[in-house]
Amino acid sequence: MDIEIDKSKCIGSLPCTQVAPSVFKLGDDGKAYILDPKSASEEDIMLAAKSCPQNAIILKDANGDQIYPEAD
Repeated sequence: MDIEIDKSKCIGSLPCTQVAPSVFKLGDDGKAYILDPKSASEEDIMLAAKSCPQNAIILKDANGDQIYPEAD
């Protein structure tokens, strides 16, 4: 699973850092960034993405297809 953060959407509300603290951390700019994407289960990463109120966390499968949030 590939993880991206859309910095233009991130508001630093912290749920991702609480759900998957080994994967996400808040930077000095007040935006989330990725620490170690392999340090948590895919289920925890999905929960973290779903906890983001702005849908700023984008998840893609091994083929590069977006799996969350659903692409328009």
